[in-house]
Amino acid sequence: MAKDVMHPAPHPISQHGVIGDMRTLALVADDATISFFCHPNIASPTVFGSLLDPEKGGSFSFGAKSRSGEMKTKQMYLPDTNILITRFLENEGIGEVTDFMPVDGTGRIVRRAKAIMNTVAFEVDLTPRPDYGRKAPRLSQFEDGIRIDWDGCERPMEVHSSFPLTLTDDAITARIELKEGESAYIVLCPNHDDSPEIDGQYVRNAFTQTRDHWHKWVNAGQYPSFWRELVTRSALTLKLLTSAEHGSIAAAATFGLPEVLGGERNWDYRYCWVRDAAFTLYSLSRLGYYDEAESFIHFLMERAVEDGAEGLQIMYGMDGRSELPESTLDHLSGYADSTPVRVGNAAYSQLQLDIYGEFMDAVYIATKARGKPAYSVWIKLSRMMDWLCENWRQPDQGIWESRGGPKEYLSSRLMCWVALDRALRIAMEQSLPANIEQWRRERDLIQRTILEEFWNPDIGAFTQFKGSSTLDAVVLLMPLVKFINPRDAMWTSTLKAVRRELVHDCLVHRYRNCAENDDGLEGQEGAFTICSFWYVEALARTGYVAEARLLFEKLHTYSNHLGLYSEELSSAGDHLGNFPQALTHLSLISAAIWLDRSLNGDVRDPSHFEFSMLEDPDGIF
Repeated sequence: MAKDVMHPAPHPISQHGVIGDMRTLALVADDATISFFCHPNIASPTVFGSLLDPEKGGSFSFGAKSRSGEMKTKQMYLPDTNILITRFLENEGIGEVTDFMPVDGTGRIVRRAKAIMNTVAFEVDLTPRPDYGRKAPRLSQFEDGIRIDWDGCERPMEVHSSFPLTLTDDAITARIELKEGESAYIVLCPNHDDSPEIDGQYVRNAFTQTRDHWHKWVNAGQYPSFWRELVTRSALTLKLLTSAEHGSIAAAATFGLPEVLGGERNWDYRYCWVRDAAFTLYSLSRLGYYDEAESFIHFLMERAVEDGAEGLQIMYGMDGRSELPESTLDHLSGYADSTPVRVGNAAYSQLQLDIYGEFMDAVYIATKARGKPAYSVWIKLSRMMDWLCENWRQPDQGIWESRGGPKEYLSSRLMCWVALDRALRIAMEQSLPANIEQWRRERDLIQRTILEEFWNPDIGAFTQFKGSSTLDAVVLLMPLVKFINPRDAMWTSTLKAVRRELVHDCLVHRYRNCAENDDGLEGQEGAFTICSFWYVEALARTGYVAEARLLFEKLHTYSNHLGLYSEELSSAGDHLGNFPQALTHLSLISAAIWLDRSLNGDVRDPSHFEFSMLEDPDGIF
């Protein structure tokens, strides 16, 4: 059972922004404290991890200090960028701290303070705690700054600033006063001999280049007319989770943040899930971004060559490594006393057949925009489909990575259908060689098994696994992937059951943990945010556009002050789970695009229609 939480986190999950350089990311709290940062890559050990342990984790604060009391703080992003601005407000003065990571491969964190009104005092407290807080840092002064080193360190870090720093045994501190219009900087960076010299000109140039990079990327996309800012922020967040070096895409920036406060559902999401990455590519492709899809396809094809189709894993390290052993950091107290804090992820060895469907759907979208895939790629994809034809009946752990026993999950069966359906479409539309008859036969057989074996007439819905009576929000994907017509009576009945069992207002649980569906873990988690956006899109596709729009707007009230989402939400709106999470932001994009098309009268699906809950011919609600 989840234990009583005695020590609330000093910086709640929701009170953070994120900066990054497509190699690693840092979380910046709304008082300009960096409470989470892995170095040198996203899956490396933390240097700052106070989010997971305020005493042992380490942090890097650089904020304005009030003259008369506590200053109000506000955060914003420089529009259409991943440059974060924290504003400090009081009657006696206004200050700002701008945070960003240049996209030049240096791995630096640049922090610039400025007095906007009157004289403003700023304080620095940089307390590194390397290797997840297990190593004691060694701090040493040199001519140009301070070096941070520790036992076993392969890449020491340096701190450069435009103002004097005070060095103690394990921390770096400073206090400065800036007059109105004056600015100062501090830069945390790896020790690269070939990196540009750090001075005021470098900071200005790095800011301009980083701003221009993000503006250029955003301007290359095609955004909806409704909710453009929300979609842009989600797209920029997804882009931060991609690897510029490898083409892989992380599921989230963090590890160990709890799905249940005080509970054991604390996972490491700093890896590339085939499912999450494929869904990400689907959403980015709908915005006109295809380079990311090609890079990921290349990444995954390299894994297929190494492992073979039958060995394709559900996740990989961002660099492609296949083994992700799970361990616990027992010396860390955990976010709000939630333990164990896990690193690595034992689910990498699970069988989850749904990954082939998500991946092939992303490939299909890419081919519609970029044309026929390379023959060498297609041969590997074809071999995957041949293997799937022989193995789709296997029980597995399902889309939610249950740590209970394997079952024949609806999620896996549905996405196996998607895999073969999209492979057939690609082969026929692009005139590519394939085992057409076998693929079509197995696809149609999968469809029949879903309609006949996963339908429970007693509850009037498609169920979580074969022979069960429990529901799973993954069923909301059925019309989204065009498996079923949203006007089909079986679907409208299922939607009604989902609303009755899993939906509360606009929040949707992915399933209920019960005796029939034991996922091997204790406790009931919060509402799963991706499922909430799936529900919105399913409503819109079923014709409830006005209601879908209302729930979509309600979901926006659960985002944090910057438009970011974690994995889950409590009924009180508290963010739970790892942050920011790719699945949530990609499902927001998909729902927004469908609603935008509906509101603009641009829905070409012949099954589209609209009516109100108050005029519901099928009694769905």
